[in-house]
Amino acid sequence: MKVIVEKIKIPQLTGNIERRLYIRLPENYDYSDQHYPVLYMFDGHNVFFDSDATYGKSWGMGEYLDSVDSELIVVAVECNHEGYGRLHEYSPYAVRVRPEGMLRGLGGVYMDWLTETLKPLIDRTLRTLPDRTHTYIAGSSMGGLMSLFAVIQYNHIFSKAAALSPSIYFGTNKLTEMIRLKELYKDTDVYMDYGSEEFHGHKNAAAAFKKVFSVLMDRQVRVCARVVPGGTHCEASWERQIPIFMKCLGI
Repeated sequence: MKVIVEKIKIPQLTGNIERRLYIRLPENYDYSDQHYPVLYMFDGHNVFFDSDATYGKSWGMGEYLDSVDSELIVVAVECNHEGYGRLHEYSPYAVRVRPEGMLRGLGGVYMDWLTETLKPLIDRTLRTLPDRTHTYIAGSSMGGLMSLFAVIQYNHIFSKAAALSPSIYFGTNKLTEMIRLKELYKDTDVYMDYGSEEFHGHKNAAAAFKKVFSVLMDRQVRVCARVVPGGTHCEASWERQIPIFMKCLGI
């Protein structure tokens, strides 16, 4: 598994505080002149290494990609661990939730940094295919919500998104209104799922899931929506969905 770990800063959000940037390169990267598609992911510390993961279990993304000889670059940024910083950064809009209070809705600031600073840096320093067709985004929970936000609001940059267990019960109406109004490319692909066991913990999750799916379908987004039998809200469950969402999105 070829994963480079570097330190980066997001001055607009956390000033000089450093966070980790994980970059997975294909096995043949050093022996080829090939250019590669790029998948951006949220919660980068949970993507590759159990030792870095918040709860001691990662997605195991690197092992999966190596097992299928995937020619894909993955760029995964660590979240903000300060207080409720992650929730503020991964919320596309201001919304009141309990017990956290009002989320500041810094998702747009985060995505402006990712698309205007990080992506150009990655495209300059690595052999990427920088066009929209070969640029994807994925995440889970609040990162899943952000993935939906990104592929809609920044649809000129991302063509595909995977949103696993997305926190769409926060500000559902704001999300669906954005989907209704935003001009979208016809080749937009979205994968979204929920674990069957998750619906017990969030009474509004099922209704939000149906509503977002319906609006995406109305906009002719090519959407694959699943309820995962026995699925729960954790990295081990999301890891099992990797082959499925990768196949659904054709990555």
